[in-house]
Amino acid sequence: MGSDENRSNTVYLSLGSNIAPEVNLPATVKLLAELTELLAVSSVWETRPVGFLAQANFLNAAAIVSTPLSAPQFQEQVIRVIEQQRQRVRERNKNGPRTIDLDIILFNRQILDLAHHHIPDPDLLQRPFVALPLAEIAPDYQHPETGQTLRDIAKAFIVDEEEMQLRPDVSQALKAVSPSRPLSTIYY
Repeated sequence: MGSDENRSNTVYLSLGSNIAPEVNLPATVKLLAELTELLAVSSVWETRPVGFLAQANFLNAAAIVSTPLSAPQFQEQVIRVIEQQRQRVRERNKNGPRTIDLDIILFNRQILDLAHHHIPDPDLLQRPFVALPLAEIAPDYQHPETGQTLRDIAKAFIVDEEEMQLRPDVSQALKAVSPSRPLSTIYY
């Protein structure tokens, strides 16, 4: 038995949905709580679609989980399983509608290339719907490549209410399915 098998990894995730998001986001958080140790869940933001505009708005949130799985194992054993259970269909248009989009944005403090996905995910520095939810639940986490805190990354965005707004109703639904845990238990 290797020493890495008992090691706990902290995974910072972005969640998004624009097909029945009021159902799919809480269901995804519930599955995350079953498959990992769910540490924190952000508020939910409604955002306009990016890239392919002829579709419904997205609901976006972030979560922090703890797991003994490596990043590739987490991708296969947690993300793929949840996407299958939530009936995610991968279309040729990566910006198209989806029941759930679950991405690893940060993994511990590591810099990784996982298949065709760089971690830290570049979207953290480019998309407010990724940065703001993560900054809410891990404001002092320092980006492993830039050294900026998530709070400072989020502050750099100018949020237009036409583009992005809080959804307290769905935020409450996520909090209802996630175990309550004081944020002080999260190690940045």
